[in-house]
Amino acid sequence: MSQLQVWFHTLHCSGCAREIERLEYSRNIMSEDFFPISPGLENSIMAKVAAEEIEAEETYAVPGGISTRAWVISGFIIFISLATAFFSFDFQNIASETGISFLLPVGIIVGIILTTYGALFIGSHLKELSERFGL
Repeated sequence: MSQLQVWFHTLHCSGCAREIERLEYSRNIMSEDFFPISPGLENSIMAKVAAEEIEAEETYAVPGGISTRAWVISGFIIFISLATAFFSFDFQNIASETGISFLLPVGIIVGIILTTYGALFIGSHLKELSERFGL
């Protein structure tokens, strides 16, 4: 339909004229008055975001995580238990019965346990360790 036909139709049809008037009114509201005036909250919101970022940088512990002290204590317990396992009577009996071939898998397992523990400890405390040692 052309503009002229629409205009002519709206002269005779009051329902379509009312609908076109409502649509034009809605378009004016959407283009001019749709968004209410809001106070300037941008600066206060950005200040709170910056404060939270600074606070997050200052804390090292993760909520629900294990503290550095607990990691070190558990590391010493693991190391001492692995080192003293070779002195028990059961280990000496098993080692004497199976020979030297038993010590290689045990040494590999001890190495894997200590390496895994060290990697997890360093990975979870990387930021704290790098600041403490100046890296």
